[in-house]
Amino acid sequence: MQFQPANLPLARRQFLGGASAGLGATALAALLNPNLLAAPVKGNARPGELKTLHFAPKAKRVIYLVMSGGPSHIDLFDHKPELKKHHGTELPASIRMGQRITGMTAGQKAFPCASSLFKFEQHGKSGSWISELLPHIGGVADDIAIVKSLHTEAINHDPAITFVQTGSQQPGRPSLGAWLSYGLGAETDNLPAFVVMISQGSGNKTDQPIFSRLWGPGFLPSEHQGVRFRSGDDPVLYLSNPSGIDAVARREMLDGVGELNRLSAGTLNDPEIQTRIAQYEMAYRMQSSVPELTDLATESKETLELYGVNDSNVDGGFARNCLLARRMAERGVRFIQLMHRGWDQHSSLPGQIRGQCKDVDRPSAALVKDLKDRGLLEDTLVIWGGEFGRTVYSQGSLTATNYGRDHHGRCYSMWLAGGGIKPGITHGETDDYCYNIVSDGVHVHDLNATVLHCLGIDHTRLTYRFQGRDFRLTDVEGKVVKQLLS
Repeated sequence: MQFQPANLPLARRQFLGGASAGLGATALAALLNPNLLAAPVKGNARPGELKTLHFAPKAKRVIYLVMSGGPSHIDLFDHKPELKKHHGTELPASIRMGQRITGMTAGQKAFPCASSLFKFEQHGKSGSWISELLPHIGGVADDIAIVKSLHTEAINHDPAITFVQTGSQQPGRPSLGAWLSYGLGAETDNLPAFVVMISQGSGNKTDQPIFSRLWGPGFLPSEHQGVRFRSGDDPVLYLSNPSGIDAVARREMLDGVGELNRLSAGTLNDPEIQTRIAQYEMAYRMQSSVPELTDLATESKETLELYGVNDSNVDGGFARNCLLARRMAERGVRFIQLMHRGWDQHSSLPGQIRGQCKDVDRPSAALVKDLKDRGLLEDTLVIWGGEFGRTVYSQGSLTATNYGRDHHGRCYSMWLAGGGIKPGITHGETDDYCYNIVSDGVHVHDLNATVLHCLGIDHTRLTYRFQGRDFRLTDVEGKVVKQLLS
C-alpha cells in the first residue's frame, strides 16, 4: 500500500515556515563566508551549522565536571592564611559594602568570619595552593589552570546554575552543550553529540535538584539537547527492545514510521520531523554502541584503581562516570557533562565537604592523567566547578570545629585543563576575606567565551535567530580570557 500526501491548502504558518527557511539559508550563507574563516570543521559524521571555524581550534570536545551546589573556594583553592587572625570576628562593613545576601542569612544578627579548618599545601612546579582535601588534584597541579576570580550576579541555585550553563538566569535558553552540538555537529553517528550523567555526593544528601532543562536545547532544534545516561543495566531509558520485539521487528517498525514521517515532512515542511527521523535512527544504532561503551570489562585493573571504580557506589557513581567520560571522548562524543550533587553545605560544612571531596578528588585527577597518557588531553577541554562559591562568614553558629557557609557569587574558584588552556597557572586574586575580587575578574560570560574560543569559535558569531533577535551563549557580553590560553 502506498501513502499519498493529502492535497491540503497551504496554511499561513506553513508558508511563513517555508519562506523563513529559505531566507535563513540565504542569510547563513552570507554570514558564514568561507573566505572570512580560518579552519574547516574536520571529521564530522553529522555536520553542524558552522561549516568552517573562526580560527584554528585547540579543543575538539569538552568534559564539564559540574560541582552542583557551590563548592567552598575558601576551603579548597583560595588559600588565605591571614584569615585565621579574623576567625570569629565580625565581617567588616567595608568588605561587605552593603552587597545583597540570601534570605537564609539576611536575618542573622552577626556575620562572624570562619577561616578554613583545613590545611593548604603548594603542589608541583607551579606551587599552586590546594587544600589537603584534594591531594589527588594537587598531584595534577601542573596540568591545570586554577581560576580564583570567577563571579556571577546570581546568589540562588536555580538562577546561578541556569546562568553558568545557558548564559541567562531565566530558563529557556540553549545550554552550552546544545550550542556546541548546533555549531560543531557530531564526530560520531553512533552516539549523541551531547551526553549528561548525574551522581549524588556524600555531602548534602538533600541538595538542590538538577533540572533537565540544564542540558536542554532551548529554542534550538531539539536534536541538540543532551541525552542523559543513567547507572545500571539500562543506561538510556526506552533504548532496549521490549519483550517480544527482536532486532528485525524493530527495524521494520522504524522503516514504517520513517516513511510516515517523511510524508509528513514533505507536506508540513516542519524541520522537527526530520529531527525525529534522525533521532529514531540514532536510537537504533545506540542499541549496539551504548552496551559496548558502558561495558568496563575491557578496562584494566590498574585503570579501575586509578579512578577508584568499585561496587560500593559510595560516591554515587562519580568515579565510574569519569571513566565513562574518557571512553565517550575516545568515541567522538562532543560534550560530556557530569553533574555531582551535594556541595550545598549551609551547615556542618567540615564534615560534609570531607566526604564530598573524597567522592571527586581521585576520579577528577585520574581523568586528567588518563587523558594525558592517551594523548587526548591536548584536544579535550576539562572544566571543574560549580555555580558560585560560599561566604566567608558562618551561616548559623560558629564553633571551634564546625561552621556552615551561605551562597557567594562575588568570587569563587574553578579549574580548567587541556584543550588550549595554559597549564600550571593560577589566575585572579581575591581580598584577604575571600569576599571581593582584587584583580583579573572572570565573569561567567567570560568563562563561556573562553571555552568557545578553545573550540575555534568566536562567541559573538555563533548565533541563532529567535523571535526577531540573534541570540548567543554570551548574550551581549563576554570577553576571552587570553591569560588562560596556552
